[in-house]
Amino acid sequence: MKLCSIASGSSGNCIYVANEDTHLLVDVGISKKRIVEGLDSIGVDAHNIDGILITHEHLDHIKGLGIMARAFNIPIYGTYETLRAINECKSMGAIDNALYRPIKADVEFNINSLVVKPFATSHDAVNPVCYTFHSNDKKISVATDLGEYNDYIVANLENSDVILLEANYDKNMLQVGPYPYYLKQRILSNRGHLSNVHTGELLRCIISERLKYIFLGHLSKENNYPELAYETVKVELHEVLKNENILKVAYRDKPSELVNI
Repeated sequence: MKLCSIASGSSGNCIYVANEDTHLLVDVGISKKRIVEGLDSIGVDAHNIDGILITHEHLDHIKGLGIMARAFNIPIYGTYETLRAINECKSMGAIDNALYRPIKADVEFNINSLVVKPFATSHDAVNPVCYTFHSNDKKISVATDLGEYNDYIVANLENSDVILLEANYDKNMLQVGPYPYYLKQRILSNRGHLSNVHTGELLRCIISERLKYIFLGHLSKENNYPELAYETVKVELHEVLKNENILKVAYRDKPSELVNI
């Protein structure tokens, strides 16, 4: 199985996940040009993408969806409520309804030989989910826009070989930053995002010798820095992180390395 973050951040998200016969994108919140260029950089033809899995309807996760679907005729997976919200979004343009594939949280499905499990998250969207992927006893997890974590989230993420997990903000930067009060409260709420500290705490619950790569993703442009996210999470994990080389940051403006397990 493989994972590459094409882009990850508050300004746009697109993650590539694959096995030997299946190529998927989780969210397409950047331009078609950037998506195609990112795929080209890891040797993947956009015409070979088998599905786009949408976590929720916010623009930083669906910005490129309409043009990608029309250009490459790619099936679109999401909860019924998310797909309905996308269909009502005028900026998407016309999308062929035949491409929509409604899914439900906690109900696994297959795309070719890849098993996909959506699981529910707490975020201010109509019915958001994140995804885990299973193939040949390997597991990849992609989880952003969590708002909070609990035993249910931990149970879905544990035993991952690779995980991309949001580390959205530094609490001090957010509190003293330029955002209006209502937006700060939204981000801090249990329907907002995970802070760097929260992400480290969650990783402490799921880290194991099986975990080979950790990508910190969905960093806020205004309320975080890659170096700060990395160091904060590393401090939170200092007692359990035996190899700090597995901890990486997914950037908003360039693809990550392509990891293969």
